[in-house]
Amino acid sequence: MTTAPLTAADRCDRCGAQAYVRVVLPTGDLFFCGHHARKHADAFADVAVHVHDEMDRLEQEHGASL
Repeated sequence: MTTAPLTAADRCDRCGAQAYVRVVLPTGDLFFCGHHARKHADAFADVAVHVHDEMDRLEQEHGASL
């Protein structure tokens, strides 16, 4: 499945920070920042149709270690 790259306009559905993960569900998409993507990974892993993960950009863009 191909999904468009995430941009600065894509915001985390939990806290509003920049989203680095898009979780595609049968009913729609959820967006998560790195923190919330890790926190909720177990919950969405079984129900996601696709997970578009760009968390590697955190280190490239911000020097953040995962």
